[in-house]
Amino acid sequence: MMTEENYLCPGERIDDLERSGLKIIQNPAKFCFGMDAVLLSGFARAYKGERTIDLGTGTGIIPILMSAKTKGESFVGLEIQKESADMAERSVSMNDLQKKITIACCDFRDAPDMFGKGSFDVVTSNPPYIKDMCGISNPNDAKKIARHEIYGSLEDLIRTSAALLINGGRAYFVHRPSRLAEIMYFMHLYKLEPKRMRMVYPFIDREPNMVLIEGRRGAGSELRIEKPLIIYGGDGKYTDEIYDIYGY
Repeated sequence: MMTEENYLCPGERIDDLERSGLKIIQNPAKFCFGMDAVLLSGFARAYKGERTIDLGTGTGIIPILMSAKTKGESFVGLEIQKESADMAERSVSMNDLQKKITIACCDFRDAPDMFGKGSFDVVTSNPPYIKDMCGISNPNDAKKIARHEIYGSLEDLIRTSAALLINGGRAYFVHRPSRLAEIMYFMHLYKLEPKRMRMVYPFIDREPNMVLIEGRRGAGSELRIEKPLIIYGGDGKYTDEIYDIYGY
């Protein structure tokens, strides 16, 4: 019988996700998931019988969390970096989720050809936030690939998401508010109409540093703005809602 340590490669560790006993393998020298991925897993919805695909899944954090938080039937995670995809596969196996989650190492832009257009009910993505190559000295650096649009632009992401969804299917993204105008432009261009949006603030008196947004394939133009999500209270501790999202 394999122990948890048998799933690890040198330099890796196992982190407890504090949700349904789930754990994840990460390498802190490479790239570990952040709060944005966790918040997206709480914002996104997948209902009974629905098929979900996560574009740029990293080590699989969003499919793993959504397998516990939602009633979705199946989850696919696409990751272009082989090392991250391998960690995601081992995390899926370690959590005994092979029947529910599939990891594929590929370019997300190839997904419509791989799976077929209109093959999913839900798309999720926590994409790179930086659109230029400034400061990129090593295009194979895992952290820089996760932060910079090296393997696909924002437009590529939204166009691919729309192609993968059934009519009426939903896409969920987390991004920076500074790029919200671009996000909405491309969503409208590819008929992935924004339907829900929530701004995330580090403190109640600060500017937002994240935006969570849901789009629906082929829907009408009516957007609902949800109440702000505040990360820290006045005491510097997580707010109750953040604790609830994390599952503490």
